[in-house]
Amino acid sequence: MFDTIFGLPVHPLIVHATVVFVPAAAVAVALAAFWPRFRRHGAIAALALSVVALVLVPLSTQSGESLEHRVGESALVERHAELADGLLPFVIVLVVAAAAIWWLQRRGAQVRVPLTAAVAVLAVIGVVGTSVQIVRIGHSGAKAAWSGVANTPPSGGEGDGD
Repeated sequence: MFDTIFGLPVHPLIVHATVVFVPAAAVAVALAAFWPRFRRHGAIAALALSVVALVLVPLSTQSGESLEHRVGESALVERHAELADGLLPFVIVLVVAAAAIWWLQRRGAQVRVPLTAAVAVLAVIGVVGTSVQIVRIGHSGAKAAWSGVANTPPSGGEGDGD
């Protein structure tokens, strides 16, 4: 897989899309699972956002591995990679929940309550899991990228020279 675009690492670019689509999918799935009015028109949007997130997560992981080979391994980078590997299963649960919600919406009143409750539980697992993981991954990635940089004063003295 390509690891740079215009000479810059592709990982931060893909990760920004992932950081937008995964939480957006989680919010849409939560709304579709628990708000019938949203479900009527938003179930397909929840499914679409979830599928995009499902595509982006492996791209983020692969581009991160490419970047890791360029910058070298460290304990912070390793921790970030370990956490990132744990996101995909939760996104898969989110996609399954979104697909089930969409299917249930199309079936209408023919759906039994236990099935609806099971899908709601699945949605909660996906929403909570992706939300917690995205925060943990983002925090560890920021630490890996900025540790040693944020506390270093700019070269050439204090401030930006204003």
